[in-house]
Amino acid sequence: MAEQIPTVIADDVDIIYKVIAGQGGKGTAATAFRRILKRQDRPTIREVHAVKSVTFTAYKGDAIGVIGRNGSGKSTLLRAIAGLLPPASGAIYTGGRPSLLGVNAAMMNDLTGDRNVVLGCLAMGMSPAEITARYDEIVEFSGIGDFIDLPMSTYSSGMAARLKFAIASAKTHDILLVDEALATGDAEFRVRSEQKIKDLRSAAGTVFLVSHSLDVVLDTCNRALWLDKGILRMDGDVREVVNAYTREATAGR
Repeated sequence: MAEQIPTVIADDVDIIYKVIAGQGGKGTAATAFRRILKRQDRPTIREVHAVKSVTFTAYKGDAIGVIGRNGSGKSTLLRAIAGLLPPASGAIYTGGRPSLLGVNAAMMNDLTGDRNVVLGCLAMGMSPAEITARYDEIVEFSGIGDFIDLPMSTYSSGMAARLKFAIASAKTHDILLVDEALATGDAEFRVRSEQKIKDLRSAAGTVFLVSHSLDVVLDTCNRALWLDKGILRMDGDVREVVNAYTREATAGR
């Protein structure tokens, strides 16, 4: 049996972030400005313990589905692996550079899809020659056709998500973190996306996939993490974890 090479180690990780629980508002900038004008008291700061004592090790070749209900800490965990959220305690070690792809990934709305392809690839460290060689493949994979020459502001959310995924998957990543990027788009694109994740996995990368579609997780991943209210309930074979999660959800816990 080949030696397993760790790529991500989460060691007893806690992630706590703060949210504004103000009086009569949701903590927006406009709400804060009104408070200042009215000399109101400062809003209350509330701590959210989003991930609680999570420990696991991911290996090269793993495609790991991260499942759980809304608010269970899935996206927070991916952001922490990407280095965007520091753990309050514990530590996350990565053997490679994590790349986070989400439906809210930054794109320049005023620029055309064409320019976003170039800038996105440059941001991933690809050379101009590599971009030229992969450009047609990226555009074809996205399926947006002639819209590539129009500003991103004219795209639907599904078109934007398809282009983001096509750009991100143009390069083999050490660690690719995919947050609901496959939730938009037609069935044909989802099939192509699932195959692309399998290809990335076979290229000895590690893929984390947050998705509410258990079918996508089953078709794409070999392993799953089940988060429940920030706690890692189960880590193991994807079918065993999904079945356990489904049984509990069906039982109406």
